[in-house]
Amino acid sequence: MSSRIRPSILSFVAVALLTMTTSQAQEWTWPDKPKNLQVLPKDFTGQRLRPVMTGFTRALGVRCSYCHVGEEGKPLGTYDFASDQNPNKERAREMYRMLGSINDHLEKIKPSGEKRVNMWCHTCHDGRARPFTLEEELDIAFKRGGVTSAIERYRDLRKRFYGRSSYDFGERSLNTFGYDLLGRGEKEGAVAVFHLNASEFPQSGNVWDSLAEAYLTSGKTQLAEIYYRKSLEVDPTNENALKKLEELEAKSVQ
Repeated sequence: MSSRIRPSILSFVAVALLTMTTSQAQEWTWPDKPKNLQVLPKDFTGQRLRPVMTGFTRALGVRCSYCHVGEEGKPLGTYDFASDQNPNKERAREMYRMLGSINDHLEKIKPSGEKRVNMWCHTCHDGRARPFTLEEELDIAFKRGGVTSAIERYRDLRKRFYGRSSYDFGERSLNTFGYDLLGRGEKEGAVAVFHLNASEFPQSGNVWDSLAEAYLTSGKTQLAEIYYRKSLEVDPTNENALKKLEELEAKSVQ
């Protein structure tokens, strides 16, 4: 056997060693003495810090890169956790200070039950980085890209959060948002939202009534009549739908 090592083998060994070195350099463990602690106790160890940081990420539904300097998907060893360059880090500190202030104030209030209420990040956030209501989320999307964008946002949030308490996916939320659009003169947008609500809750007489009202406000009386009748079909006790149909019939014979 030749005593010379083939270049291909040397290349393989070099790559393997480089990979091992890079991997070791990127390995990360919770530090014994975390750096740049400003709102948490200075003597916090990594093991004490770990459940606090984990609690933050779960409460807000985010990853480390939301507040720290680092690229999502990269090893934690590449992150600069001590850096203050990410503005969300200071926001988180202020929120933590606010949380402490709220809990201090709660201690001054006589509890209504045996157990005192305690505020924590999940109390408001409940898995959302920015704790908006569903209506607020839809309005933000609408202002950015119209009703199509709002409906896409609704479907995305429903897919991700349905069955949890983060958002109210009952008929009331879409109904409220639809009437908000109608009040702002966004008639076509309101009609689209009420159609979505009717598809989500077809057994509710109220959603069909709302759709009919949107068409009536838009001057489309024939469509309004169709959906008022649909509302009565689903809910024969809907007095508003009955009244509106009587008014439309009276106008048609004049």
